[in-house]
Amino acid sequence: MLTINNNTARLKREILVRIARFQLAGKLSEGVHSIPRELAPAGSPSIRCCAYHDREILRQRVIARLGCSLEEYDEEKRLADYVTEALAREKPTWPMLTVLDLACNACVRAHFMVTNACQACLARPCLANCGKKAIAITGGRAHIDEEKCVNCGLCLHNCPYHAIIQIPVPCEESCPVGAVARGEKGKQRIDYHKCIFCGNCMRECPFGAMMDKSQLVDVIKHILAQKTVIALYAPAAASQFRTAPGQLEGALLAAGFSQVLEVAWGADITAEKEAAEFTERLEKGETMMTTSCCPAYVRAVRRHTPALEDCISSTRTPLHYTAEIAKKENPQGITVFIGPCLAKRREGMDDEYVDYVISIEELHALFIAKEIDPAKAAPAPGKRLPTSWGRNFAKSGGVAQAVKARLKEPSRLKETLIDGLDKAGMQRLAEFGKIHSGAVPPGPDTPNLIEVMACKGGCIAGPSVIINPKAAISQLTKYAEKGL
Repeated sequence: MLTINNNTARLKREILVRIARFQLAGKLSEGVHSIPRELAPAGSPSIRCCAYHDREILRQRVIARLGCSLEEYDEEKRLADYVTEALAREKPTWPMLTVLDLACNACVRAHFMVTNACQACLARPCLANCGKKAIAITGGRAHIDEEKCVNCGLCLHNCPYHAIIQIPVPCEESCPVGAVARGEKGKQRIDYHKCIFCGNCMRECPFGAMMDKSQLVDVIKHILAQKTVIALYAPAAASQFRTAPGQLEGALLAAGFSQVLEVAWGADITAEKEAAEFTERLEKGETMMTTSCCPAYVRAVRRHTPALEDCISSTRTPLHYTAEIAKKENPQGITVFIGPCLAKRREGMDDEYVDYVISIEELHALFIAKEIDPAKAAPAPGKRLPTSWGRNFAKSGGVAQAVKARLKEPSRLKETLIDGLDKAGMQRLAEFGKIHSGAVPPGPDTPNLIEVMACKGGCIAGPSVIINPKAAISQLTKYAEKGL
């Protein structure tokens, strides 16, 4: 897993900050052309073959950050034309991801490779454990015949010198549902029918070729038009800034939002409703329910494990309930969810109460552009305080604990957690699907409530966070302790 401190993340932030600064100054159409040149000045070390190639890639990155799809890229269009298109749109466009072909490394097929650490030892466990006879010892070293190799990894796991390594295709390797694959021209393509929008490919591609289409330009446009723009911030967003109670709210108001609501309010509603639904299902004789707050998980079931679909709680997400509150209080208000999640962009498109979704990365860029330090912002406490349970929705295990806290008979609960929808997590879903369908009999330890988080660690480890999850969990703990 790539850390958040890398050149790809830095470049993304720099582009977002520059776009925001130009737009806030009313000079986006005029200034946008300078961004590629500023980030790849003449004489600077090039990432590709030359500065001009780098600038073309940067130009396309700017287009994605304006919220436009690169699949429709026209090299004859000026960046100002894309700005006009971005400012004219009335709502975000599908899909939320776009692939920058020019940046894609067209990685070779994932394979195993023998390094010079090989000792051609007497035991030769690599050769002995290869069922396909794909390994031979020649010239005092093991060699793998890639035509015979099936990438099972037995040679890697059995080598006592760790002399065999796996060369992966990061975006493919990180996708839990096989939605990313090489296209006809050798570049990676996303199958949106399979995709669950977990954001793993976007986070793991070391070339930054998998890109989310930003909605920051849209939000700033409405702020500048002095419309009622309501920020709905996820508990995970609060974990990303080292702020005291009320300071994040103050920073958001200083950034131009008209009103600020904690999505932890909605989490309390979700927990209350899921607890009631869980009790009702048990009374009806049902044996299994899963949580519903993670949209990547819900899509994973509907597209890949349909046997579990009727186990998903019918309760809506914290985002939905918070946005509903905001719209009922301000019918003409524009709701903007702020969180670490790509799948929430998909949820926002489908929810009648959600207008826009921006990432924590985008909010951070807006703060930098407006020279706002959240840790120094004047506190502006919200009008209603959520519970600590609601705020802890952001970490793995938090949802199940919030539901349990609201049960009249918590001893009836047998919860389990799927912490991260990697390939192993998807396999666990499939196993629970077999139990639910009757293909496999349940055991005495079979859970009746399954919490699923697509991101390992929970939302605090989402694909668009700005601090290390270990630091985020510490900040979240402090934030949650201030709840009711």
